[in-house]
Amino acid sequence: MIGYVLPTGAAVDIDPHFVEFLSGLGDYARSHELDLVLSPADADDQETTYRRIVANRQVDAVYISSPRPADRRVALVNTLGIPFIVHGRSEGFDFDYPYLDIDNEGAFHEAARLLVQLGHRRLALINGDDRETFAIHRERGLRRALAASGLTLGDRHVCSVVMTEENGYRAARRLLEQDGAPTAIACSSLIMALGVVRAVRDLGLSIPGDVSLIAHDDVFPWLKPENFSVPLSTTRASIRLAGARIAERLAARISGLEEGARGEVWPVDLVVRGSVAGAHA
Repeated sequence: MIGYVLPTGAAVDIDPHFVEFLSGLGDYARSHELDLVLSPADADDQETTYRRIVANRQVDAVYISSPRPADRRVALVNTLGIPFIVHGRSEGFDFDYPYLDIDNEGAFHEAARLLVQLGHRRLALINGDDRETFAIHRERGLRRALAASGLTLGDRHVCSVVMTEENGYRAARRLLEQDGAPTAIACSSLIMALGVVRAVRDLGLSIPGDVSLIAHDDVFPWLKPENFSVPLSTTRASIRLAGARIAERLAARISGLEEGARGEVWPVDLVVRGSVAGAHA
């Protein structure tokens, strides 16, 4: 039995990224006769629930998602003597732990490098929660690519928001209505990119004529980048496959076939479509 502590409360949204990940994990669990238990917890005190479900032997293994640097959940579960895996990575520990992540830093480094090669000098980033490691890594990769060409990412060209279509719209409006507006935007989610496209249209601008756009594609079956009004360039990694892989590794750890603290980092594809072009004058 696999356990997950589900943060709840007024400030918590169950977003499509989580649902897609859970679908992959659930598909593997069902086909291998594993059960999945979701235990609700206060978003600010998940550790109490982890202690309870482990002490009561309610589950055989747990996974942790949306990690932050020096994540208290990782530090705790590492001491509880139960098999676990982290979806993503934390930082700042003096111990190793098992995880599955994608190369977020490399993905956004390559996206930014392409945009710089196309002549863009004013890039913007519409990112997820900047307290979470994936968002930190994406910003780090973008900044590293800019620095290699003697460029910088100004603070006013960075937006960190909950990854919804409406937040993508608002962030894009704020970026594109300012003086010295960016000529290219890197966006952490296809869902937010829907809002970016709407904002560009409402401002009377065009993609890629006025603004180039690259977004991260978690490979939702119901939202395909090639079906955008202008086919969208993306960094691409399936979050559903990640869910299945987490379940596979947890099953192996429960049975003793996987031991130790092995990290696994998947490469991310850069798929170039019609939403990027040379920078306008």
